[in-house]
Amino acid sequence: MIIEQFKDEFLAHYSYAIVSECEQKIVLIDPSRNPEPYYEFAKQFEAEIIGVIETHPHADFVSSHLEIHQHTGATIYAHSLTGVAYPFTPFDEGEEINFGKIKLKSLHTPGHSPDSISIVLEHNGQDKAVFTGDTLFIGDCGRPDLRESVGNLQAKREELAKKMFHSLRDKMMKLDDDVLVYPAHGSGTLCGKALSTANSSTIGAEKVGNWSLQEMTEEDFVKELTTDQPFIPKYFGFDVDLNRKGAAEFKPQIEKVKTIVNPDPESLNPAIVVVDTRPENLFKEGHLPGAINIVYGKKFETWLGSIVKPAERFYLTAANEEQLQELIGRTASIGYEDFIEAAFVTHTGDVIMPVMPLEYFMASPDDFTIIDVRNENEVKKKTVFKGSLNIPLGELRERIKEVPAGKPIVVHCAGGSRSAAGSSIIAAELGAEIPVYDLGGAVRDFNQAEK
Repeated sequence: MIIEQFKDEFLAHYSYAIVSECEQKIVLIDPSRNPEPYYEFAKQFEAEIIGVIETHPHADFVSSHLEIHQHTGATIYAHSLTGVAYPFTPFDEGEEINFGKIKLKSLHTPGHSPDSISIVLEHNGQDKAVFTGDTLFIGDCGRPDLRESVGNLQAKREELAKKMFHSLRDKMMKLDDDVLVYPAHGSGTLCGKALSTANSSTIGAEKVGNWSLQEMTEEDFVKELTTDQPFIPKYFGFDVDLNRKGAAEFKPQIEKVKTIVNPDPESLNPAIVVVDTRPENLFKEGHLPGAINIVYGKKFETWLGSIVKPAERFYLTAANEEQLQELIGRTASIGYEDFIEAAFVTHTGDVIMPVMPLEYFMASPDDFTIIDVRNENEVKKKTVFKGSLNIPLGELRERIKEVPAGKPIVVHCAGGSRSAAGSSIIAAELGAEIPVYDLGGAVRDFNQAEK
C-alpha cells in the first residue's frame, strides 16, 4: 500500500492517491482541478484509477472529480446529502470501498459543512490513517461559516459549530492514537484560522496539540470556533456550486482562453477591468487605464477571487508569456477561466502612479487620508496608524465611495502586496482628482517602530 500526498502550494490544498500495489488500483481523495498529476502518478505504477472521493463540495478550489470519471470510468463517491448533479455512488456513514488489502470507511463528520465526510483507511484489518477533508486540520478544525447561503444544504455557523464539536469528539477522537491524520488543507488556507505548517499528524498528537480537541464545553467551543474566522472570498460560494455540478475538463478550458499579442489599448473594452499581475514597481511606472494590480505571487488566486466577483469579465495580463500561461491555469483552479475576456503580455502603459513621498508622510501623516486594507481581525489585533480608515481589500471595490477625496491618500496593508492592489483600485476611481500612494513594504518600518 502507498499513500501519496499532492500539494497545491498556492491554495494550501492537499489531495491524495491511495495505491493497492497488489491489485494495481488507485482511489483518489479531493483531487485538484488539473488531473494530469494523478494520471502521471498512475502511469508510474501501471495502475488503474478506480475511484474518486469528495469529502464535501469544496469552496476554495475546483475539483477534477467529474473529468477523472469521464476519462477513466472511476466511480465518484460523495455523501448523499451533497445533492450533486453528476453520476455518483453515495458514500455515507458505514459504507466501504474495498480494493486489495485496503478498506476505506466513511464517517459522516458534519461541521465544516452538513455533508462533510472523513475516510478511515484500514489495511490488513487495522486502521492506519484518516483523511479528514476540512473537518480536522493539523492544529485546528474547519470553519463553520461557509454554508450559510450556498449549497443545497444551508446551515447557520452556530449550528454547524455544534455539529463540529460532536464530530470531533464522537468520531475523530474515538480513533486509535497512532492513526495518521491527512487533512485537505495546510497553513495558508482560508478554510481555518490556526493551521500548522505540518502536512500530517496522528490522532494522538492532535489530542495533545490541537485546540479543538481539548476538554471544553460545547458553548466554549462554539464561541471560539465562530470568533475571528478569516474573511470569505467572493468566489467561495461559486466554487461550492460548481463542485456540486462538476467542472468542465481542465485542458480544453485552458486552450479556449483567448490570447492576444500587443493589443491596442483602444481596442480593449473600457467597461471590463484589467487584472495586471506585474510587480508593483512596473505597474506604477505605467499601466492601462483602470487596471488592478493583483501581483503574480503565492496568493494570486485568493485575491483574484476576492476582488473580482464570479461571472465578472476581466482581462488578464502578465509580465511575460510564461507567467501568463501559468496564471491562466491558476485562474482555472478556482473556476474563473471562463471569465477571462482575453489574456496578453504587458510591458508598460500610459497611466503612472506617483512615488510615495515617504519623508513627508512620516513627518506629517495627518496631511493624508490613510486607508488600511487589512482584514478586520488583523486590525483588531493591531492598528498601525491612528485615525486610519479600515476597508478590507476584498470589500474595497464595493465600498469605494467611502474613501474620502479631500486629502492625498496612502494605502497600506501588513507587508505590501495587498496595498498594491488596494491603491490601484482607489487610483482607478480617484487618481484623476487626488494623488493615491501605495505605502508598500515600508509599512514594516512602522510596524517595527510600534514595538
